[in-house]
Amino acid sequence: MLIKILLLVFFVAITVTVGLVFRRSGKTVDGYVLGGRSVGPWLSAFAYGTSYFSAVVFVGYAGQFGWKFGISAVWIGLGNAFIGCLLAWVVLARRTRVITRHLKSATMPDFFGKRFDAKSLRAGASVITFVFLVPYTASLYNGLSRLFEMAFHIDFTVCIVIMAVITAVYVILGGYTATAVNDFIQGLIMLAGIVAVIAAVLSKNAGFLGSVKSLAEQPGDQPGVFASFFGPKPLDLLGVVLLTSVGTWGLPQMVQKFYSIKSEKHIKTGTVVSTLFAVVISGGCYFLGGFGRLFESAAMKTADGAMIYDAVIPEMLRGFPDILIGVVIVLVFAASISTLSSLVLASASTLTLDLVKGSFAKNMSEKKQLLTIRGLVAVFIAVSAVIAVIQSKSGVTFIAQLMGVSWGALAGAFLAPFVYGLYWKRVSKAAVWVNFVFASGVMLLNIFFRSSFPVLLQSPINAGAFTMLAGLVIVPLVSLVTPKPDRKYVEDVFSCYGDTVSVPVSVALAEK
Repeated sequence: MLIKILLLVFFVAITVTVGLVFRRSGKTVDGYVLGGRSVGPWLSAFAYGTSYFSAVVFVGYAGQFGWKFGISAVWIGLGNAFIGCLLAWVVLARRTRVITRHLKSATMPDFFGKRFDAKSLRAGASVITFVFLVPYTASLYNGLSRLFEMAFHIDFTVCIVIMAVITAVYVILGGYTATAVNDFIQGLIMLAGIVAVIAAVLSKNAGFLGSVKSLAEQPGDQPGVFASFFGPKPLDLLGVVLLTSVGTWGLPQMVQKFYSIKSEKHIKTGTVVSTLFAVVISGGCYFLGGFGRLFESAAMKTADGAMIYDAVIPEMLRGFPDILIGVVIVLVFAASISTLSSLVLASASTLTLDLVKGSFAKNMSEKKQLLTIRGLVAVFIAVSAVIAVIQSKSGVTFIAQLMGVSWGALAGAFLAPFVYGLYWKRVSKAAVWVNFVFASGVMLLNIFFRSSFPVLLQSPINAGAFTMLAGLVIVPLVSLVTPKPDRKYVEDVFSCYGDTVSVPVSVALAEK
């Protein structure tokens, strides 16, 4: 117990110290929200990766989908790495950085408002962001609580308070820069931790080959299905890959990482680093979860025999040496608060800059903006913590379900308008609004009338993947049948892509 407590205290001390050291970087709105748009490549890459992967992935998704799909769940991690990171940086990073600086946009809703010359879009996107980030944030607390209960035998509410207070301290003090530096430190811990945990878990079943052999012997619809290439349910697996990989392209807390990139060199470095980080962390988490059936116990099921997926990973770790459990606790704690800090900063800045300042207090001074953002960070953390406690007491504990609803609504609403908005001049305001309403409406209906949906779409994961794919069709179709945007305005927006820069011939050959 002493070892576990000391490791946790040491980590908390470092995290709070970073907030104190970098508090001066948050004296302006641009500095507090975007780090002055001068964040280095390694910090940007780790900030992207640690915001991507949290206790939701390590405890919720790895446990649930590792159990359902076996070792084929690794495809989810590879999709996260090569679609959610590599392809996202290649397709989005450069154009996002260029156009948001040109439009002087600090948030995703602000981008929609300025790109499509519609303040109503900015307000609508702000509301969607706030409403659907709340369940995602609540799910972070739940994932961490199970490990805390296993290791320290303390009440769930205490876990929530500890996590909320620590996150509030360094985000309120230091803003984006402190968050990015802490993300880097937390990312290093996550890398070391996941490697150690995988090695320990495999050693319990005679190494990798012995573990795969034991997994192949687990009962299923077909012999050896949980050790097969695509697992027992390939279509459901594809839905998870799409939502968790392509979905990041439309999440405000992820896309805003591209706003703060400093230079072209940093984009290239960030692309490679974030991809490798995702291969190890996400691939490792799902690889680990794929062996969950080898550790089956009564604690993984309710009294009536239903699976408690959030308990799979904690039960896999039960009985390991205290030093390893301490490392895992710090790993998941780091992953959780890095994502939580990113979520609350994105939500607070969006509400302040896009809704309060954009609609109700247009002449807010910079000092008042900073004060409001900091206040909303505290409010958002408190509200999500209260919801997490209520959710736990009411018996709703499936992390993946909460995250699926959140990701489905946000990615479904924002992904298509954002990507098309970066590349295509013809996108109309009406098309963006239709997509906002469609995606949000589908996910809200999925919450309350899930049994009425087609069988394939009753899962929030599949419903979320459906809204994203549908948006890629809805936006161009509606744009083509609705009035064109003002040509002069759109040309001015896209003029930033025509600016020339000088590069050496090692990058581009001369024309003559």
